[in-house]
Amino acid sequence: MVSMMHTPYPQLTVGSLFSGIGGLDLGLERAGMQIVWQCEIDAYARRVLARHWPDVTRFRDVREVGAHHLTPVDLICGGFPCQDISEAGKKAGITGARSSLWKEFCRIVCALRPRYVLVENVAALTRRGLGVVLGDLAACGYDAEWQCLPAAAVGAPHERARLFIVAYTDGDTYIASPQSSFHCTASAQTSPERLHCHVADADRLGWKEVHTQPGLLQETQSTWGLQSSDRDRLIFRGPIPRWNLWADESGICRVADGIPARVDRLRGLGNAVVPQVAEYIGRCILQHAQQNMQRGGNL
Repeated sequence: MVSMMHTPYPQLTVGSLFSGIGGLDLGLERAGMQIVWQCEIDAYARRVLARHWPDVTRFRDVREVGAHHLTPVDLICGGFPCQDISEAGKKAGITGARSSLWKEFCRIVCALRPRYVLVENVAALTRRGLGVVLGDLAACGYDAEWQCLPAAAVGAPHERARLFIVAYTDGDTYIASPQSSFHCTASAQTSPERLHCHVADADRLGWKEVHTQPGLLQETQSTWGLQSSDRDRLIFRGPIPRWNLWADESGICRVADGIPARVDRLRGLGNAVVPQVAEYIGRCILQHAQQNMQRGGNL
């Protein structure tokens, strides 16, 4: 699995919603960020979080917390429920009973106004709710970029494609063209028609294109996040790590006979973000924050 060396970026504080067993949290922590609070409703997952982050404040239900409970942070992250969005579900979309909890995520973001927001969900969000997420973030004053990244990009023996959205409030706008980039952005100033166009681009330029055009991504030793000369302040600045699709199933055992809480563990792992992917995104965000500071801006 890919692991990045420590880089002296400014430390950002993180609040975690829909924390699960802490895959996003661990990756962002490895990148150099500090986890301040977490929110997770599953009892087993909360026990895992308590073991690994014993000093972090935890809350149970995202519907019951707000600005009067949560300490202001630089970044709020979370993977809101995907059951209504996933291809494996009933495909009710972001207005479904579970996935509609996105509105609670957005409510907390608008109340706390963090510098950055990191949203994770299944790749099918591009077809079942990405426009809602981007529109809600834009209404709160955030510009956003998104990219579909698989676990295989960091060396995992499976694809596990997930959509990651990074929103930020520095006011810069950059609309990527399909000819110049395979990532897309949306701005708080983007018109509804333009936003719809870029949501369509996200579906076209996401995992499917990368899957069919592996040469589009090239391995790099030096490029993580922004280039020092880049004035567009893009978070997802290519290239990202190259991956190879595995022809055969890995040797990782699917059955954990005799292991306590086997079902809970498998469910927790199945819902978790691969930490190395979160670490890569975290380093992109930190580099963005560092360069913003060097230009005289805020974190």
